[in-house]
Amino acid sequence: MVTNMKAEKVKVYTYTRVSTAMQIDGFSLDAQKARMKAFADFNGYEIVHEYEDAGKSGKSIEGRLEFGQMIEDIKMGKDGVSFVLVFKLSRFGRNAADVLSTLQIMQDYGVNLICVEDGIDSSKDAGKLIISVLSAVAEIERENIRIQTMEGRIQKAREGKWNGGFAPYGYKLTDGKLEINEEEAIAIRVIFEQYIKTDTGANGLSKYLENHGIKKIPRQNGKNPLFDASLIRKILKNPVYFGKIAYGRRKTEKVHGTRNEYHLVEQDDYLLVDGVHEPIISENDWKAAQVKLISQANKYEHVNKSKDERIHLLSGIVKCPICGVGMFANKSIKYKKDGTKYKDFYYYGCKHRKMNRGHKCDFNKQIREELLDDAVAEVIVKLVSNPKFADLMRCKIDMQVDTTAVEQEIANYEKQIRQCYSTKGKLIDEIDSLDVENKHYSRIKTDFNERLYKIYDKIEEHESRLIDAKAKKRAIESEKITGDNIYKILIYFDKLYANMNETEKRQLIEKLISEIQVYEERQPNGQWLKSIKFKLPIIEHDMDLSLDDNTHVETVVLMSRTKN
Repeated sequence: MVTNMKAEKVKVYTYTRVSTAMQIDGFSLDAQKARMKAFADFNGYEIVHEYEDAGKSGKSIEGRLEFGQMIEDIKMGKDGVSFVLVFKLSRFGRNAADVLSTLQIMQDYGVNLICVEDGIDSSKDAGKLIISVLSAVAEIERENIRIQTMEGRIQKAREGKWNGGFAPYGYKLTDGKLEINEEEAIAIRVIFEQYIKTDTGANGLSKYLENHGIKKIPRQNGKNPLFDASLIRKILKNPVYFGKIAYGRRKTEKVHGTRNEYHLVEQDDYLLVDGVHEPIISENDWKAAQVKLISQANKYEHVNKSKDERIHLLSGIVKCPICGVGMFANKSIKYKKDGTKYKDFYYYGCKHRKMNRGHKCDFNKQIREELLDDAVAEVIVKLVSNPKFADLMRCKIDMQVDTTAVEQEIANYEKQIRQCYSTKGKLIDEIDSLDVENKHYSRIKTDFNERLYKIYDKIEEHESRLIDAKAKKRAIESEKITGDNIYKILIYFDKLYANMNETEKRQLIEKLISEIQVYEERQPNGQWLKSIKFKLPIIEHDMDLSLDDNTHVETVVLMSRTKN
């Protein structure tokens, strides 16, 4: 007796992947599916399930949901499949480690890989070898593509030309060439001059520029009007300012112990050539700045810079009554008749930096430090002694530092960077998927490469902004005296102020007072103090306070309420 038994077909999965909604003829999802179905029909295979990932990068198996589900189904033995069909090996994954490790998992469960277009079958010894070689070659090709896209920028750098992105602060781009922006270059010159000729560090320079009314001009790639310490250090390190073009100062490197996380790392060895642009500072000044940067790299930057340097409590905060610019301390040394040193005297005076109607400020009065410092302290004591004021301050205690805005800024930049990296991966996928036999192959590849150039520029821009934003957040969080502490200190001001050192007093004054106005002439009662503008958001109206000199002196305490 003969029994007709129909042989059971070999069961297979199919997996298809394209990188974006933009399809290249011959490589669309439908085209891949059609080709694999024809292959299965020819060989008598039964397709029991089709998996597809549209718009997913092949750089890693991470993030490819359908691919991951397929592997889980294989592990569970869900359909008893013998093969996974893919159109090309590049559709399975272009990272050699991922390809080989995934293939090993599949084979552990008795499932092999067939690449239809490549004619590769991992169940055969020759197929295993070819897969190992091709997956490694694919990864090498990916790196080659990245290198090729950067060659143009490297060549421009070798020629001394600016190689992409926004012009550094102090310069502007004209027809792709760097030209000095004199309005911005003023700050660059001051930064280098003060840094190399004084003991001031980056944090001190930030305060110096603010006190001297030197603000950063907002531009497209930076809206913050202040020069923070992080930006100042970046300026000091940038060789573009002494006429050089650098390439490779920072390199994107993989985070150790991860597969797909990267970060920027400063490089000691990088390309440095003479630029075709005009320098803002001399080479000697730049080198002097680098020496100081290296010497301070592992040192704490003290507010009180040296043992012999005096802290001037109101320097920069007291304003010139003529030009309105911050006044700074001067030292006068008095000597005895025999020529020996008697005593140092300190005065606040105008540096005559601001022009009025074509002429420098002519306020030449010198105001004794102790006299003005004591007068300001007296006003604060009278202010906080007011019972109403003390009650209002207690209501403000436990005030929190709000970093919401800068945290949102950081989150936005991180999101933009992720999007850029995603777009970059997709573009590289598309380049890898191009049909070399397409008559427009060269043009299509050139278009993709140009888009890739722009993505690298965007990544660099966003990463730079992210660094600045994180530095801004750190600066906010690291403030030594928070608003909470200020209110607590003020409640017991008369007891605490006398026991503070000069650095602590200066920090308190900076947090407490916005500006101090003085008279053009010393008053008959001996006082110079005219008004104090406080930063504290407590009192809505002005207050008149008098100093203890038996004569009423108008001292206006201006305080404004901040918006919640």
